[in-house]
Amino acid sequence: MRADTDTGGEWAVALPVPDALIGSVRGSVRGSARAKARTAVVTRPRWWLDALAIVWLGWVYDIIANLAPLRYHLAIGHAQGLLRLERALHLDPEFALNRWLTFHRTLGMALSYYYDNAHFIVTLGLLAWVWWRRADLYRPLRNSLVLMNVLGLAVFWLYPVAPPRMLAGFSDVVASSHTLGSWHTGSLASAANQLAAMPSLHMAWAAWCTLALWRLSSRGWVRAVAIAYPCVTAVAVLATGNHFLLDIFAGLATTAAAVVLTRAASGTLHKAIPRRFVSST
Repeated sequence: MRADTDTGGEWAVALPVPDALIGSVRGSVRGSARAKARTAVVTRPRWWLDALAIVWLGWVYDIIANLAPLRYHLAIGHAQGLLRLERALHLDPEFALNRWLTFHRTLGMALSYYYDNAHFIVTLGLLAWVWWRRADLYRPLRNSLVLMNVLGLAVFWLYPVAPPRMLAGFSDVVASSHTLGSWHTGSLASAANQLAAMPSLHMAWAAWCTLALWRLSSRGWVRAVAIAYPCVTAVAVLATGNHFLLDIFAGLATTAAAVVLTRAASGTLHKAIPRRFVSST
């Protein structure tokens, strides 16, 4: 349609504008507004808050570790109960893997170094990289990692479980490999909680790394590494005699629970507290 109107002595012609063009312009405006909103809230959190969280988790872990000698027999009893349950369910691969690894010293040493160091290096390195490069993903990933450790510490306190290596018939592959920086021998052994098999935080942290890598990249090789990492971790913790299969399942469940609770809490928090305050923590 064409409409001619007189506007103060001048003629203005109204031309029809396609609906698709109007929708495109409106979509661009809305998209620009959303992009600006995301840019406004995506900032790195204050580093000292994260440092305090790490110190607090270490303090709680140390308290529980100091009580380990008083709960030794209780933890051994729980471990024997788990092993009996696994054997009743025919889900007890740890003994066969442990026996096999005992006779492969080079592989045993490699898996021992992996067990002692990979979960710290990979997890904390990945967390630092996300903080530096992907601030938009950092907060939910950090919060879920902290929460899964809190859940793990709660179970360590309420239900101490000794690892298989402390039971008759199993071998402590890590200790016999004499790896540098081992938490099973020397001065570091007294600083570690030896009765914290359930849940496996090695497995929980590995699953968290899988989640983080999956969200960071859609490249095939990155996602292949993301899947392979917890699989190798599962073999390492079972074969070295440090965890039961049920510990691994519990570690995966801990990660899942932490992620779900973090997402639920994040949604509630954003509704109750102004976004500017939430983005600063």
